[in-house]
Amino acid sequence: MREDITSLPVSEVFEPRDGCPVCRMRDMLEQRITDYITGAAMMEPDVRIETNEQGFCFPHYQMLLKKRNRLGVALMLESRLEEVEKQVYDAAASPFGFNAKKQAETADKPLHSCFVCRQVDWAMERMLQTVCRLWEREEDFRQLFSEQPHLCLPHFSQLSATAVAHMGKKNAPAFVRQAADLSRNYLKELRGDVTHFCQMFDYRNNGGDADWGNSRDSIERAIRWLTSREPD
Repeated sequence: MREDITSLPVSEVFEPRDGCPVCRMRDMLEQRITDYITGAAMMEPDVRIETNEQGFCFPHYQMLLKKRNRLGVALMLESRLEEVEKQVYDAAASPFGFNAKKQAETADKPLHSCFVCRQVDWAMERMLQTVCRLWEREEDFRQLFSEQPHLCLPHFSQLSATAVAHMGKKNAPAFVRQAADLSRNYLKELRGDVTHFCQMFDYRNNGGDADWGNSRDSIERAIRWLTSREPD
């Protein structure tokens, strides 16, 4: 497969053939972005302006805390809290008295913005387009794609939407069908494992002494497939 600056990161996340490749892509981007903003970029004015305005969602606050830079997180929170006060309360102020509707609107704004999500979404959109382009043009990548263990439901949805929007009418149906097979085949495996897990609690299985097979972590794997996120 011919490598270039756009295809190399994509092929790197598909090569391991372990789990959902798009989950690995998303995880890689999240790690790079959170490393970036908790490092030297934390004090760069243009980055701080954006993190102050957009803040972070709960999963990405958790990721920031795991970077073991509590002072860095506190500094970002200090300026973020100041910005939220302006966005929520000052923005709702009116010379004509308290406006409940305006206050409700401004209170909702900070709940739907995240600097990391925005950066990841921007990069993912372009990388998924590259996946579709490689599948269309490179036989080696098409084979690599077919060898993936599975696609989780959210990323199957994203890939399908990207294919419909950016692939030719000739190739999009075949690509989406192959992606659907990767996703559905794993779903069938999960259903069997979750069912087996439930059956292990039946009294006829000697209180769980029978063979659990691959069912012990089926709950976590099912949640991961449904949401693309690993439960704690």
